[in-house]
Amino acid sequence: MNIADIATTEFIEVDVGTRMGKVRSMFENGNPKGIIVTDDGEYEGVISEREILQSHVEDDAKVAALTKPSRSTPSPKVDRQEDVRETARVLVESNAKVAPVFENGDLWGVITNDAILKAVLENLDTLTVADIYTADPVTLTEDDGVGKAINHLREYGVSRLPIMNENGYLSGVVTTHDIADFVIRENHTTTTGDRVGDTQRLLDVPIYDIMTSPVETTTVDATAKEAVETMLENDFAGLMVTPADDDRVVTGVITKTDVLRALTFTEEEHMDVQITNISMLDTITRESIVQSIEDVADKYADMQVMHAHVRFHEHNEKLRGTPLVQCQIRLRTNKDQVAGTGEGYGAENSFRVALDKLERNVLELKGVTSDEEYRGQLLRKLNQI
Repeated sequence: MNIADIATTEFIEVDVGTRMGKVRSMFENGNPKGIIVTDDGEYEGVISEREILQSHVEDDAKVAALTKPSRSTPSPKVDRQEDVRETARVLVESNAKVAPVFENGDLWGVITNDAILKAVLENLDTLTVADIYTADPVTLTEDDGVGKAINHLREYGVSRLPIMNENGYLSGVVTTHDIADFVIRENHTTTTGDRVGDTQRLLDVPIYDIMTSPVETTTVDATAKEAVETMLENDFAGLMVTPADDDRVVTGVITKTDVLRALTFTEEEHMDVQITNISMLDTITRESIVQSIEDVADKYADMQVMHAHVRFHEHNEKLRGTPLVQCQIRLRTNKDQVAGTGEGYGAENSFRVALDKLERNVLELKGVTSDEEYRGQLLRKLNQI
């Protein structure tokens, strides 16, 4: 299946000279997956809601401030005849919800994660939530401030955080969209008078005040189709995963990105590896990352790795021009999920630190048993899509 009939010519487009204040209002009012940026009619890049949230660009600044090469790399270009699996891969690896679609070298339209999921929806009943969800999510409490939530969203590269009450039970969820909406709305009221520059007050506002409650949940036994249907119907990017008999206890999170990532699983000789923010690779290649992870997995023959996810995140700090980078590696194995995180100057250094921590954590999974049958079942399910 290719994306020729899935992509659409309907999208929001702004020029690089547009005020950031106007763009922020577009996200607040229309909740687009992303906005195409052009320069005199030529494609320049895509602005996401996450970039709006994480940027410190003033409302009077121009959109060009967010599309400079020093700030971000344009979303990958997708050909209108591209395969659905490959398109899903580039969306996941670029950490994007929308990508521009080109035909004969010209911007034709866009493809979104929702469009892909709708196209394969009927096939998703071959997968369960247990096959693809992320276990042990990062959580916050109702009293934690908006500033802490923003830091967690940035640090862990997630789009939503479950919120726990004083008894340790799930009471709400806060998303990137919730915070962006709150910050944009409040900034409109702090541009004049005594409240000018009252940023700290916004960051200290309790998450309880802006979280969504009650929370939509699912279980590990539900099909991926059921979970995606719920997300699409409610315009949610993800769901909390809870036990069937107690929706107050959070065991994991499933997102649209998790489902897209599953679509890229293959039966190739090399394990499936996804890299988020792949454009940050400097002195290291995708192939060497895959090989390094395989080397770790091969040391423990009884541990079957179904999928690996590597995420890079750039901090503002630099050393002789090289940025401080955080790397997170997460393996999905037949036994459990195992992860390692590290920081260093440049993508390669951060990856090496994270890989070392990953191997230490793998050692804690002693006693894992081989489960080739499970891997085969999962791949057969995926290849029916």
